[in-house]
Parts: sequence; C-alpha cells; structure tokens
Amino acid sequence: MVRLLGRSRTQPPRRPTGQHAQSPKRPAAGLRAALGRRSVAGQVFLLQLAIMLVLVASAVVALVLQVRNDSDQEARNRSLAVAEAFANAPGTLEALRAPDPTAVLQPRAEAARERSGVDFVVVMNTDAVRYTHPERDRIGKKFVGTVGPALAGRPVVEELTGTLGPMVQAVVPVKAPDGTVEGLVSAGVTTENAGGAADRQLPLLLAAAGLALVLATAGTALVSKRLLRQTHGLGPSEMARMYEHHDAVLHSVREGVIIIDGGGRLLLANDEAHRLLGLPADAEGRHVPALGLGSGMAGLLTSGRVATDEVHRVGDRLLAVNQRPTDLRGGPSGSVATLRDTTELRALSGRAEVARERLALLYDAGVGIGTSLDVTRTAEELTEVTVPRFADFVTVDLTPSALSGEEPEAATTLCRTASGGIRKDAPLYPVGEDITFVASSPQARSLVTGRSLLEPDLARASGWLAQDPERTSRVVEYGIHSLITVPLRVGPVKLGVVNFWRSDQPEPFDQEDLALAEELVTRAAVSIDNARRYAREHLMAETLQRSLLPRSLPEQDALDIAYRYLPAQAGVGGDWFDVLPLSGARVAVVVGDVVGHGLHAAATMGRLRTAVHNFSALDLPPDEILALLDELVGRIDQDEAAADSGAAITGATCLYAIHDPVSRRCTVARAGHPPPAVVRPDGRVEFPEVPAGPPLGLGGLPYETADLTLEEGSRLVLYTDGLVEDRERDIDAGLELLRAALAGADPAPEATCRTVLEALLPARPADDIALIVARARALPADRVAEWPVPSDPAAVGQVRAAVTRQLAAWGLEDLEFATELILSELVTNAVRYGSGPIGVRLLYDRSLICEVSDTSSTSPRMRHATATDEGGRGLFLVAQLADRWGTRYTRGGKVIWAEQSLP
Repeated sequence: MVRLLGRSRTQPPRRPTGQHAQSPKRPAAGLRAALGRRSVAGQVFLLQLAIMLVLVASAVVALVLQVRNDSDQEARNRSLAVAEAFANAPGTLEALRAPDPTAVLQPRAEAARERSGVDFVVVMNTDAVRYTHPERDRIGKKFVGTVGPALAGRPVVEELTGTLGPMVQAVVPVKAPDGTVEGLVSAGVTTENAGGAADRQLPLLLAAAGLALVLATAGTALVSKRLLRQTHGLGPSEMARMYEHHDAVLHSVREGVIIIDGGGRLLLANDEAHRLLGLPADAEGRHVPALGLGSGMAGLLTSGRVATDEVHRVGDRLLAVNQRPTDLRGGPSGSVATLRDTTELRALSGRAEVARERLALLYDAGVGIGTSLDVTRTAEELTEVTVPRFADFVTVDLTPSALSGEEPEAATTLCRTASGGIRKDAPLYPVGEDITFVASSPQARSLVTGRSLLEPDLARASGWLAQDPERTSRVVEYGIHSLITVPLRVGPVKLGVVNFWRSDQPEPFDQEDLALAEELVTRAAVSIDNARRYAREHLMAETLQRSLLPRSLPEQDALDIAYRYLPAQAGVGGDWFDVLPLSGARVAVVVGDVVGHGLHAAATMGRLRTAVHNFSALDLPPDEILALLDELVGRIDQDEAAADSGAAITGATCLYAIHDPVSRRCTVARAGHPPPAVVRPDGRVEFPEVPAGPPLGLGGLPYETADLTLEEGSRLVLYTDGLVEDRERDIDAGLELLRAALAGADPAPEATCRTVLEALLPARPADDIALIVARARALPADRVAEWPVPSDPAAVGQVRAAVTRQLAAWGLEDLEFATELILSELVTNAVRYGSGPIGVRLLYDRSLICEVSDTSSTSPRMRHATATDEGGRGLFLVAQLADRWGTRYTRGGKVIWAEQSLP
C-alpha cells in the first residue's frame, strides 16, 4: 500500500559517517541493531516470539486435555458396549433364572472382563444385589451406583467412586422376551486405567511442542528479516508520521479514491469512495465483484484499463470515473481510480427513470387489463396494475347499467366494483356497496363534467369532506392525503369513475400524475366497455337460447326424464335437446350441438329444433330424420354464405333416439355426436356402438341406426361434448370419468344428473352442456292386445267383437262405439286396398291407441265426399272420432293409427 501511494521512492535515513559509522565487516552486529526494540522489525520479532510461546503452550495444554477427554469418552463407550454385549449374550437370561446364578455367571463375567479390557463386569438382580465381581468377597452385596434408569429399561453411564475407586461404569438391563427387566449388568473402567494413556502420551506431546517452538522461532526470524528490508529499518514513530501525512491527504480530498491490486482486490478506499459507492466497513481486502457495485462498475475496476470520465450508475448515483494503471513506471500491478458525483447527470437520469417507469406501467396496463370479458375482473385488473406502482389505493365505481351489460345511463349512485391497496384496513367504501355521491364530491363533478379532478390535499377538500363526514374524517386520519378522480368513459358513454388515493407516498399527486391516470383509465375504459357489450350479448344469447329450449317436458309414460342445461361462461353456444311423444306410445329423445357461439348459434339452434319437431311428425326412423336435418343445415350454410353475413355456421351434431315401451327397443342414430351411455339395472355402464355419421351440413354419407334393448329400469344418458371434453381433458378421459360417475350414481334420473355434473363439470365451462337422463319404462303385457286379420271383409265383425271384449276387460266400455267405428273403417281399408298379412293392435296407455298394419306402402288420404258420393267418408269419421290419427311406415309396410282420450 505504501509503495502504491508513491512511498516506494522514500529512502531510508542517511547513515552516520566517520569513526562511528557501521563497519561492513560486522553484519551480525548491524542485524542485531536493526532488530533492536526501537525498529519495527525488532518489535515484530519479539511480539511474534511471544505469540509462538503462548500458542505452543496452549496447544500442549489443549492436546493433554483432549487426550484425557478422549480417554474418558473411550471408557464410557467401552463400558456401555461390554455391558450391553454381556446382557444380550445367549445364556445370560437363563443363568439369572438358574438356582445358583453366581456359579454360572462368575466365570463368564471374568472371561469377558479379561477379553474386553474393562476393570469389572458385575451381574446383579433387580434389587441391585451382585451375582459376580472381580473380588469375590463383594458378591452378594449391594451394587454401588445408579440403577433406576436400567430398571426402567434404559441404559445409564455415570462417573462415581465405587469399590474399586474412581471409575466410569455403565448399567444396562437384561430383558425377557416380553420386555420385562429380570436383571442388570454393569461394566466399568477405573479412572486410573482410563487416564494412563494420557500420561504415556505426555512426553511425546512435550517433545513435539519443543520442536514446534524451534521451528516457529526460525520462521519468525525470517519474517522479521524480510520486514527489515521492506521498512528500511524505520522506527514506529517515523512510519506513523508518514502514514498520518498520507492518510490526511487521502481522506481530505472531495473525490473518491480507490486502489485495486492486480488480482481485483480492493486495497484502499477513502471516505468519499465509501460514501459514493456505499461500501461496507470491511470492504478493503475483498474482491471487487463481491462488493455489489453492479456489473458495469465492477467490470471497469477489475479490468485495469484506462478510463476518462466514464459515467456509471451505482445505486441512485451517477459517477464519473477516471482510472489509470499503477505499473506504468515499474510500480506494482493494479489500478487507481477517482470518482466524482455528477449531480446534473443524476437529475437527468432521475427524470429519465421516471419516464421509463411510467412507460413500463402503461405497457403493463395494456397487457394486463382486459384479459377476460368480465366487467368486474377487468376493474380488478386495473387496481392490480396500478397498486403500488402509481397509487397506494385504487377504487373503481361503476354504474348499475354497466355492470348488468345494459346501455349506460347517467347516474350518481355507483357500485364499488373493485378495490385494491397496499393494506386491507383502509376506511374506504367496501366492494359491493352502492354509493350515492353528493353533488360537491369530486366523483359527482367528474361524472357531470366528464373531466378528471385532482385533490392534492384531502384534509382541505371541502367538497369531498361533505360526502360522508364521519367516513372522510377517518380516511384523513388513516393517512390518505391526495386523490385523483378520473371518469370511465368511451366517447360520450360514462361507465363510472376511478379513484386513485395516495397515503404512504408523502408527495401529493401532481399534474403529471393526473395525465398518467387519465391514460391508464382511458385504456381500462375500452376494456370495461368491451366486457359490458360482451355481457349484454351473452345475456341476450342466453335468453334467446333458453327461450328456444323446452320449458317443460311433454307427458308420456315411456321414459322418466331428468335434464340439465348449462350455458358456457365464455359465450352461449348452440346446444339443445328435446323430448317428442310419437305414435304407438313411443318417445323420441334428441340432443344436438350447433357449431359456434353467440346469437347466431342460438338462432340456428332454434331453427333446427323447430325442424326436428316438424320432421318427427312424419314418424320417420332416426336415420331418415338426420338425413333431412343434414339437408336443412346445408341449405342454411349456403344461404348464409350467399348473404355474406360473416357468421355462417359450419355444421352441427345431433343424436336421435326412439324408445318403444312395448318392444323395449331403442333405435339410435347420430351425426357426429358423442355416443350415448346406457346404465343397466344392475349398474353396468356401456357405451353402445352406434355408427358415427358425419356432422349435419357436410352431406355425402348416409346415416345408420343401431337397435338397443332397454330393460325396464335401464337409463339412457345423452349429452353434448362440453360435458366430456375441454382444453385440459380429451374426450377419452372424459368418457372414463362419465363411466365412473354413472356407475356410482343413484338410479333416479335427477340424482344421476347431479352426480354426473359434480364429477365432470369444470369450474368455468368453455362450452355449453346439455345432459339428459332417461329411465326406461315398459308397457305391461296386459295392456297390449293384438289380433291377426284375414284378408276377408267378413273378418271385420270378428275383430269388432274381440275389441269389444278387450275394452270391457280394461273397463273402457265408454269407448266401445267409437273404437268399433274406427277399427271397422281402418280394417276395411286395409282389406280393400292393402295387402296381407293384416294385424290389429290395441295399446292401453295414457290414451287408447288403435293400430292397423299391413304390408302395403300406400297411404290412405282423407277427402271430403260430396252429397252424391257413396264412399269417401270413412277417414273423415276416423278424424272426427279420434284425437289424433296418422300413418307411419315400417320396414315391412305401414301402420295406420288413431288415438282416443281416456274417459
């Protein structure tokens, strides 16, 4: 350090001349003089010699104590090990139980003592009476020592004075297999034997200490000789004066000075350098990268390169650095640097940093606000972005119309929608409270004028204080002292106000803060208005969709049905379902999904549902129904594309099932829809193989049906893909979850719906969900009557007679006349115009159903006969007597049916 500061050229004191000058022939005398007590080297020699003596003496004492401690520890470990080994040895427990334990155990104990090197092995009973002892006259006497822990089952090691003198002994229990203590074993080593090792090692330790002292003295002499050359024989007072001079100069300058050696270690830093760099008190001697100066500053100081007025940021300061290497004129390697605090640059940097932070805040606001189409969540995002980077507390108050998605209306009563702050105990209005602002409050004035308002000192803001004197006084006492109120508006539409509050930051808001607040709120207002519009459209679409879905299910006895419909959180889709009673006590269950979301999907769903109602009236099988729907969806797509509306759908999926309670057969066809699930009465869950046709609207491929047998009590489960598929779960995993839920569900359809939704419903459904659970019923056999009819007009009378008897058996005599007329006409037409075989069937369900079947595909047509016509009135009579009538086609022909209400 002395040489780096220029002291390398300091010459030693001039030697005296003349007869008293030192002779070069007497070097030993000069060395002794240089090592005198007045020189630094002599004082260092004496001090180091004294230190060596103390260290060697301390080492000898420590080694002796350590050896004795190790000997004591060895004695404790050996005593415990021998006692435990003897206690657990085979035969010890049996010997304790023998009539004469001493005869068996004494030889064993002595042998164990001689082999293990302990001074005694004593076996005793639980009363501490000895069975063995090295001195036989001690056998039968009370053991000296602590036996309580051993009797409790725990070994104990202690130091005491016993029959053999001072010793270390261990006492361990002898346990029976059941854990009871049946005896004790003690082994010990006397202190005399334990310390013998330490006494034997003491001469060796003293010899080693003497050798170490000699070596240390020689080393100290070498160090003192080297120090003599480096200090040039100067005394302490001379060196102190030199150091004080250089130190006064070094620490009085107003620039920071630091010296770095060639290895990057800090050798010296003056007071100004400590202040400017924020160095710790122990910085000297540490490597520069470990001082936390930042990569730029640390890199410059360790590089050793020449630098002139380079500006580097350290903490909150900008420092101008000048650096030069110290080895330019043959000096030691390293560098010296001076530091100067640049106040103007720091001010400019502060303003630039503020601008950068504000730009970063605006960027984060653009990214972090409006991530969801939810009004409340968007308001919360505004508070999260701005606290605490801009304000200590932020509150968002919206009009009720903005929250509900309606067109905003002028209002002074707002709802506190979001609130955020650095603490939770601020006495501001809580979230969810409706607030009516007085006309003088900044919020009310901001809503009326549409301009932002700044209140730098709330304690003097009379208009704000008049809002709620009790609450506003508590706000001021809490420490909130400044307010910015900015209206939330998009064009002329006012959605509410945003309030920025400051408490912990002592500076009040200023005009620059007001401009930043307006920019933040402007960006948030667009996102909140988008969320409001989306909420409105979502509500309209959901309302439309619910209005188009069934409000109640028709009455029928073929199926017990429960259903659920849940719209998506992200946007209403086109999921729908329906239950349609058909002829012959059959019921059709249909579920579908229109591709897309929003009003267009809901409207298209309504068109498809209406079409299904109309097509089902034709009594067609499921595959033909789907073919008609496919053509309809294709035409809808074409019309939308021709109109260039930009909202054309790309298809839809559908599953159509018809259940016949008489045959217990369910015919199913699907168009791109997930397969149905069937839960058998015994709880087995199946996903039957139903041919998967293409989605509706694609065309090209025919649809196929599958016939399922549904025993009474079986459950048919239809659903849309939103139930079993989402972004985090594929359809296969969803189907397995559905299978598990159905297997453990209660047989009741309502309970099944609840269980399925609890197991599969996501927290925020991304798609609509429609679920139908239909439990199959069977029409009892005694309510079905069938007769074959010969192709002979005379057979009509026989049929009427058989029907009359059946109606009497059912207690439906009131319907005999109308039923005979209906069957007479229908059977006569079948005999006259159809082809055999002909069959008649009566079904006693919620109504009386008469069916006449034949193999002809021609359908009768009702016409209005004139006064001169002899025929043509039969079907007219049928239509007048029956509530409904019609024709359905089968694979083998057709069935003409008529229904009558029960009396």
